[in-house]
Amino acid sequence: MATTPTREVARRVFAREFNDASYTFKESDDDRAPVYVLLPTGQRANRVFLVGTLTETEDVGEDSEYWQGRVVDPNGDTFFMYAGQYQPDAASMLRELEPPAYVSVVGKPRTYETDEGDVNVSVRPESISQVDEATRDRWVVEAAERTLERIRRFNEADPEDPDIDEYIQMAHEEYGDDVEPYRQSVVGALESMEDAAEASAD
Repeated sequence: MATTPTREVARRVFAREFNDASYTFKESDDDRAPVYVLLPTGQRANRVFLVGTLTETEDVGEDSEYWQGRVVDPNGDTFFMYAGQYQPDAASMLRELEPPAYVSVVGKPRTYETDEGDVNVSVRPESISQVDEATRDRWVVEAAERTLERIRRFNEADPEDPDIDEYIQMAHEEYGDDVEPYRQSVVGALESMEDAAEASAD
């Protein structure tokens, strides 16, 4: 009996780390094998789950609709997402939503190399939903917990240990060992939530 492939866990990640995740790889030569991006904190991601403020939508297509959406996390960092004819539900949401709006997005990371040799990272959304502020706040807390967990594992791992987690080893090789910016993202996101809560209580 053929087993149905299980869907990959959608990683919760802040935009700063996501946008730095420029290295992609496959784990087999099969044409249909999933493509992963390597997060700088040492975890592979085939899907991501993000919640933030949709600040802008634009049809950037030439011959057919191809929607770009910008979603900003609590630090003011931006996720870019693109949806066209092959993501009709996500494209119609981007067409209909009126920014600013809180949205949750599940999608696949995509990388694109520019003519200058830079790598841009974006999301190809599978689903986009409009959500409320409480949902956004829950996501911030969960993304903070997951990020700190990855940072802890990364910092505790010894690059010289032959049994080191392979993705942490890859992250050391591809990105180096400075994960402090991603801890700052966590701190900044949680502080911005506290500030917003205090402002609304005044």
